[in-house]
Amino acid sequence: MALHDRGLASDLEMMRQAAERRQVLRRLLAGAATWPLISCGGGTHASSMAAGSAASTGTSGSAGTVALPSAGACTVIPEETGGPYPADGTNTYGGSIINVLNQSGVVRSDIRASFNGATGVAAGVPLTIQLQLLNASGSCASLAGYAMYVWHCDRDGLYSLYSGGVTAQSYLRGVQETDSAGNLSFTTIFPGCYAGRMPHVHFEVYPSLAKAASASNRIKTSQFTFPLATLNEAYAASGYTASARKLAQISYASDNVFSDGASLQAAMVTGNATQGYVATLVIVVNG
Repeated sequence: MALHDRGLASDLEMMRQAAERRQVLRRLLAGAATWPLISCGGGTHASSMAAGSAASTGTSGSAGTVALPSAGACTVIPEETGGPYPADGTNTYGGSIINVLNQSGVVRSDIRASFNGATGVAAGVPLTIQLQLLNASGSCASLAGYAMYVWHCDRDGLYSLYSGGVTAQSYLRGVQETDSAGNLSFTTIFPGCYAGRMPHVHFEVYPSLAKAASASNRIKTSQFTFPLATLNEAYAASGYTASARKLAQISYASDNVFSDGASLQAAMVTGNATQGYVATLVIVVNG
């Protein structure tokens, strides 16, 4: 049987072996820099964003109307809709159920390319997503060994597996396991904008990587967004003309998810449209 046909169980075994090798390397390279543990800030790097979101983007101008949380809070991120394009087995498209969670290859950090037989690669401004998962039920301690499934649209506002022209692709979807500090990272492209919604990234939280194979095990479904200054800068890049036009027609106030406040769902962003961005967010759940 080919490796790509063995499913999540095969992926987990290969990841276990890889983790053992990484552990040996960590012991040899003790003292290497790691991500710092970020103090509880609801759903964001509160202290950094409060210091000035406009500066964090590397550009001047307002960061938009997203309110900032108070430092030291440990507030659970709001539950939000998974939308019509989750590909987690909870809905159908064209009369068929789409579920990537049980497909080999979905557990990965670089989600720009398609997997499970598809070959397309999403083009766009580079984006690194760095997330930290904390436990509101456990004094805001980090949640190690949990898993997150993320997905978002491409620079044209299209979702792989669902939208016309990209139904044969599976890019911009992936699952990762949190490390000992509750951290994980995805390499992707900056998402585009489509009619009626402020740009966003969807995610689901699972209590373990093994349980991430079924959407019935998810403990949180939500979304996060970006500062308006970052959106305007990113959409000035090549390939985002349609997104810039659609963004000009909407706002956080008109968005059906973020209109009630996005203080816990606003990522801190550094970088620029030429070299790429890094979006960082602390996500608090009841673990």
